[in-house]
Amino acid sequence: MNVLHMKYASVVAETGSLNAAAKKLYLAPPNLSRSIKELEHEIGITVFDRSAKGMTLTPEGAEFIRYARNVLKQIDDIEMMYRAGVQSKTRFSISVPRASYLSDALARFSKSIGNDPVEIYYKETNPSRAIKNILEADYKLGIIRYSENYDKYFRASLEEKGLAYEPVAEFTYVVVMSKESPLAKKQVIRFSDLSPYIEIAHGDPFVPSLPMELVKKEELPDNIERRILVYERASQFDLLSENHDTFMWMSPLPQKLLERYSLVQKESPDNKKVYKDVLIHQRRTPVELDKAFIKEVRKSSRDYL
Repeated sequence: MNVLHMKYASVVAETGSLNAAAKKLYLAPPNLSRSIKELEHEIGITVFDRSAKGMTLTPEGAEFIRYARNVLKQIDDIEMMYRAGVQSKTRFSISVPRASYLSDALARFSKSIGNDPVEIYYKETNPSRAIKNILEADYKLGIIRYSENYDKYFRASLEEKGLAYEPVAEFTYVVVMSKESPLAKKQVIRFSDLSPYIEIAHGDPFVPSLPMELVKKEELPDNIERRILVYERASQFDLLSENHDTFMWMSPLPQKLLERYSLVQKESPDNKKVYKDVLIHQRRTPVELDKAFIKEVRKSSRDYL
C-alpha cells in the first residue's frame, strides 16, 4: 500500500474537499482524484462518497482513515527518532502487580540509570494486562501475581503465547490495618475476626481460561459484607490510614512504609494460600537495563518477603 496515498486520503478527509486537499498538498486535483481511486481499488472499499457538496467518508472509509492516521503518526515518530542530530532514548518498560516491594525496587533502580537519555514506563496492573502489554504494546518485561493453585493455568497460557517466565517471589499475604484499628490490638487474627470490618481489595483478579466470576469468588470470598475495590495503591494506603474500620490482604510491606502511614501488618494462621510473583518476557536475552531492574527486584524480594 502506498503511504502517500494514505496521506492524501487523510488530507481529503480533513478538508472534505478534493480541491482544498489538492491545494494543501500542492497537487493537481485530477492527479489527487486518481490517487484516491487507486487507493480504493487497492484496498477494495469505497473510502469517500462524492457529491456536489464535496467528499464525505463512508463508514468503511472512516475506519480506514483512523488506522491510516495511526500509521502516519508512527512513521512521523520514527523519522523524528532517527533524524540526524537527534539522540535516541533508551526505553525501559514493565507491567507489575500492585506491590510495595516492587515500587521500592523501582526507586533504587531509578538511581542507577545514569545521565544518558532514558524513558521508563512502570505500570501497575493485573496479569491479563501485563501479558497483553508484552504481546501488543511493546513492553519488555512483566511481573504477574497469582495464587499457587492457579499455577498450571498460567504456565499453559504463557507457553501457548511463547513467553519466557521465571519466579521472583513466593509468599503468603499478611493482613494490614491502621495502628488505631481494634484489629491491631489482637495477638492472633482469625478470618472470623474480619467480618465486621471493611475490606479493601483490588477489583480485577484474572486467571486464564477461567470465568471472572469464579476467580472473584475465590479471591474475594463472601464472608465480608463490606468491601471497597481499588485499582491502584495510593488510595488503599489513605483508606487504611484514615478509616480505622478497614483492612487489606497484601504482600508484606517495608517497615518504612508501615511507619509512614501508621499501619500494622499481621500474619493470620487461617491464611494458608501461597502467592507467586513471576517475571515474564519475550524469549530473548534481557538487555543491561532489564538486568539492572531484575537485580533490584530480587533484592527487594529477599529484604521484604
